[in-house]
Amino acid sequence: MRVFVTGASGFIGSALVRALVDAGHAVTGLARSDASAAALRAAGVNVHRGDVDDLASLRAGAADSDGVVHLAFGHDFSAYGEAVAADLRAVEAMGSVLEGSHRPFVITSGTLALAFAGGIGTEDVALDPALPRVGAEHAALSLAERGVRASVVRLAPCVHDVHRAGLASRLIDIARARGVAAYVGDGANVWPAVHRLDAADLFQRALESAPPGTRLHGAAEGGVPMRDIVETIGRRLGVPTRSITADEAAEHFGDAALFVALDNPTSSAITREQLGWAPTRAPLLEDLANAEL
Repeated sequence: MRVFVTGASGFIGSALVRALVDAGHAVTGLARSDASAAALRAAGVNVHRGDVDDLASLRAGAADSDGVVHLAFGHDFSAYGEAVAADLRAVEAMGSVLEGSHRPFVITSGTLALAFAGGIGTEDVALDPALPRVGAEHAALSLAERGVRASVVRLAPCVHDVHRAGLASRLIDIARARGVAAYVGDGANVWPAVHRLDAADLFQRALESAPPGTRLHGAAEGGVPMRDIVETIGRRLGVPTRSITADEAAEHFGDAALFVALDNPTSSAITREQLGWAPTRAPLLEDLANAEL
């Protein structure tokens, strides 16, 4: 299969393209810089220059493929709204050239929006499209009714290895800068987590076999307590750990304050049964305890 991957040189993308190449797929990766292009060529990947704001480039890359995996997303919290809007435009642009082709189109969303639905988030929960990133979910899944094998992978907020840990890396940066690792209240709220290699495996499985209109959950661990995450970070950095109030959170965490307080218990049972996904890599707390800081 000729596969077009956005975010191909990123944290998950770099693992995914290696797996796809090893499986015999011909991979083309979107590259916005010379460094990204060089990394892709070294991995045996064809290079397509452009970025997520270059809709013509995205349409061309998608049109010249047998399937698309869309991983690219801007993670600057200070411009999060702009990143969400750009993501929706990118999904719509690539989807427009895939209509009627029955080709696979796998896009990325997040589990954190499930926190606003309450309870344990399952794959069959349809979320309000006004929530961050959910508009792109709806846009992609609507393509299933227009001849596209579209699926959505909702990723856990902590995609990790010993080098990076998703939103937990943001907590590390804040704890290092402030000299204290903090959680809100009793720290009982939970975040799901998944190792980057298990996440890459899920995206490959979705590309190769997910039925149209499928929601999938990239959550190997359904809910790691925030207090455990923060205490592990504190020990690794050698800084104290303490509870702060909700009123103190904005000052301490800045633009990450909302995310830190979210309770996001997540199930991936349907994903595992449907695609045979069986994550096996190290859990989040183990990687945080051994993090290369």
